Amino acid sequence: MTEDLLVTDDDIILAVRAHVADQELPDPATADDVRAVEQMVGHPMPRLLRRLYLEVANGGFGSWEAVSLTDTGDWFSDCADITEAYHDFADPEHPLPPGIVPLMDRGCAMWALIDFKTADGQMWDWDPNLCCTAHALAPLEQSLTEWITDWLHGTTPDGTYPQRETTSKNCTAR
Repeated sequence: MTEDLLVTDDDIILAVRAHVADQELPDPATADDVRAVEQMVGHPMPRLLRRLYLEVANGGFGSWEAVSLTDTGDWFSDCADITEAYHDFADPEHPLPPGIVPLMDRGCAMWALIDFKTADGQMWDWDPNLCCTAHALAPLEQSLTEWITDWLHGTTPDGTYPQRETTSKNCTAR
């Protein structure tokens, strides 16, 4: 989906709040929570993601429920919070590129990740089931705004993203 230029971050925040209104999500994160994650990652959080955590909830929003910034007692993955998820990806053999942060656990070792180095929060996919961990990471060529808008419209697919380029097709680790 191409980004709807008429949709503002304010519109998205209001739509996400309405979408999750009937869910029992954690209270919003604090500015200190955001700063601690930014310090750990070494890059500022993309503006829309920052606002979602500060103005909607400290986790639980999105099609696969964003991991909380801190342990809220409501786990949205096998990890208590985003710090634990980030450190779980610290594999010396296949590290994530700097600034790429696990955001949503899709199950079966698959994750939706976000690039903190990009102002619009470019989304990434992690799926080691396609071949191996060396080929698990691939860019989605979709911003967080586009990804959240797709989710709000009910078009975020379950399973592998359709725009994911299969980088593992020539993998010899199979």
